[in-house]
Amino acid sequence: MCGILAIFNSQLPEAELRSKLIQCAQRLRHRGPDWSGYRIVGNGKHGIAHERLAIIDPESGAQPLTSHDGTVMLAVNGEIYNFKELYQNLHKSYTPKTGSDCEAIIPLYEQRGMDFINDLRGMFAFVIYDAKTGAFFAVRDHVGIVPLYIGWGDDGSVWIASEMKALAVECRRFRPFPPAHYWSSTTKEFTRWYNPGWRTLTGMPTQPCDLTALRNAFTKAVVRRMMSDVPWGVLLSGGLDSSLVASVASRHARRNPNSPFPRIHSFSVGIEGSPDLKAAKEVADFLGTVHHSYQYTIQEGLDAIREVVYHLETYDTTTIRASTPMFLMSRKIKAMGVKMVLSGEGADEIFGGYLYFHKAPNAQEFFEETRDKVQALHQFDCLRANKSTSAWGVEPRVPFLDADFLELSMNIDPSEKMIHKAEGRMEKYIIRKAFDTPDDPYLPDHILWRQKEQFSDGVGYGWIDALRDNAAAHVSDDMFNHRANRFPHNPPASKEAYLYRSIFEEFYPTQAAAETVPGGPSIACSTARAIEWDESFKGRADCSGRSVGGVHNMAYDETFKTLKE
Repeated sequence: MCGILAIFNSQLPEAELRSKLIQCAQRLRHRGPDWSGYRIVGNGKHGIAHERLAIIDPESGAQPLTSHDGTVMLAVNGEIYNFKELYQNLHKSYTPKTGSDCEAIIPLYEQRGMDFINDLRGMFAFVIYDAKTGAFFAVRDHVGIVPLYIGWGDDGSVWIASEMKALAVECRRFRPFPPAHYWSSTTKEFTRWYNPGWRTLTGMPTQPCDLTALRNAFTKAVVRRMMSDVPWGVLLSGGLDSSLVASVASRHARRNPNSPFPRIHSFSVGIEGSPDLKAAKEVADFLGTVHHSYQYTIQEGLDAIREVVYHLETYDTTTIRASTPMFLMSRKIKAMGVKMVLSGEGADEIFGGYLYFHKAPNAQEFFEETRDKVQALHQFDCLRANKSTSAWGVEPRVPFLDADFLELSMNIDPSEKMIHKAEGRMEKYIIRKAFDTPDDPYLPDHILWRQKEQFSDGVGYGWIDALRDNAAAHVSDDMFNHRANRFPHNPPASKEAYLYRSIFEEFYPTQAAAETVPGGPSIACSTARAIEWDESFKGRADCSGRSVGGVHNMAYDETFKTLKE
């Protein structure tokens, strides 16, 4: 990952603008420690900064990039996996100045204006400045895999930044940049560029599930993301999603004689006795990866919470619980010289993998919940995966959120995704079945059919229990009972949430910052809608999968209740 910052229409003198640009961009340097690029353009009114993590073309791909005539400037955070195809399909031939995959955006813009974004296959957030027209644009990818924020300064300036920390001090008003949109200085409005049919469907999809097509589409998505000029690896929890990613990647590398990294490194994390560590080792042995298993203590996790909240820019309980072990593991990964990892985010949202989906009343509700979950990923799992790894200069790539794979998987009849235990159809049944090939197995059977384990649970059940105990020791009953006085917007629903909100407020004290984080009741990562699916969910609205009684093998007993509002 890289970090981008743009300040457009600033009223500062040019020298002060450059100083401000550098000062604020430095808050993003953890995302891109390899090089910094700063440009002042537009008669000294605009500043564009890029903090680079060099993965493709480390020698010549520094940014901001410019067109051959110097009139188009581009700064990108992300990867364009199909850049070679994009070059081949241009109306007019173009000779790249660098080996950067991102440079393909320049001739696309020159030849088609902003009518090209749907052709990109990747994850991205970028800004374009056109000196010929004076216009500037900002773009975020289809589901918000890559973070981006927009803010407005008192002097009329427009700020675009990869993380909130780069603009929160400078802008009274700011917000997350909406995924699937671009913003234009000409219209001063957001325009949706990604609008798949499943997003606005009033009924539900009816496409029958083709297991072979599903397997092939996912394989293509993984292989696309193996593009790298530097050492890389896979995050391997031992759960289904990360194990499938690791299996497909390992198989491709092993069977491709030209692979620069024929034996893949895999990484797992957990506390002592973690079910994930055990399962991940079994998968790694089966696949033949070079496996690295990291244990952390509960105290080490508690010590990291403040840093996690700072880097994640959230006070969401689920996100912080899961981000902390990922944050610690990413530091170890970076210390080994690995800059990029493949990860399994998105599968639970697409296929209804969270355990509360066992209680979905019908296929329509099931589909609407998956649709809402996919469209909210930028606030939760995408934010977690990106910021907890980018804190140490590591880039995560997420094959399940490939645009072509989403088009196939989100248009499958949801009745084929529903869970029917009596018929042997567990959560994520169709993606499991797509890779159930006994003659040439992708995974051991007991891993392929392992029960869903949320990451914050799988690292060790004692982790979440310790977080609750730690919060109880720091937040008194009196403090919690008056929480709405201190936090009138989105008041915390538990002492644990209160503690995270307090830490967040130290770093990001404004109302605008508080409003960037979603709220509402949730059970095992559900939306508020799903709380109504089952009477047993009410009063147990905790984000742990163990709160789903009668489903998780290690579920809390009937005495478990969350604190009342």
